[in-house]
Amino acid sequence: MIKLNVNGEIHEVRVKPYWTLLRVLRNELGLTGAKLGCGRGECGACTVLMDGKPILSCLTLAARAEGKKIVTIEGLAEGLKLHPLQEAFIKNGAIQCGFCTSGMILSAKALLDRNLNPTEEEVREALSGNLCRCTGYVKPVKAVLEAAEIMRKGGSR
Repeated sequence: MIKLNVNGEIHEVRVKPYWTLLRVLRNELGLTGAKLGCGRGECGACTVLMDGKPILSCLTLAARAEGKKIVTIEGLAEGLKLHPLQEAFIKNGAIQCGFCTSGMILSAKALLDRNLNPTEEEVREALSGNLCRCTGYVKPVKAVLEAAEIMRKGGSR
């Protein structure tokens, strides 16, 4: 049994020693925002935040997450109010098929939590671990820069 703090809630979960955090999030907790893409840590579709830093949940053993603060895409919204990054991704058409979206948004959140005035280059670097076959990264980069501007003006977290 382990205790996981996911999106501010404590969950007691019985896990096998080899289960990944991704497996537990999706199969045990029903949080399906993080996706299984490559399963080798190359695509970023499984990205979640652990203590504020983006991690690849397909490579992280669930037991290693005990005592850490995990945030998934489901934990960004406050009730029905979307996070500015979520709103900007929708507004800018940066979600496309949606498979990589949660990983991109969480990677961007980690960046904006430490730098609300990133350059385009810094945004591209923050998103570099998230592969997308739909957008060419122009729309996600624009969305992150727009969200940063909204957040600088006091538009939520």
